[in-house]
Amino acid sequence: MKCTLYIPDELWTQLDQYLKDRPEQNPSSLVQAALAEKLRPKNGSRLLSLAGIVENAPTDASVNKDYLIS
Repeated sequence: MKCTLYIPDELWTQLDQYLKDRPEQNPSSLVQAALAEKLRPKNGSRLLSLAGIVENAPTDASVNKDYLIS
């Protein structure tokens, strides 16, 4: 399927520079990769696993400077 997209001039300028730096890509391949990344279901298992390593943290641990890791 083909379609037409509106891309503001400022964004197109950035895209043009990006593609000049990466000649192996083209606008179509970049848009396809960006859409695939944006639309892919998120897997939160790693985040949930990370969250499980903290036990018994006080409710203000995220804003309390005493709990910052140096």
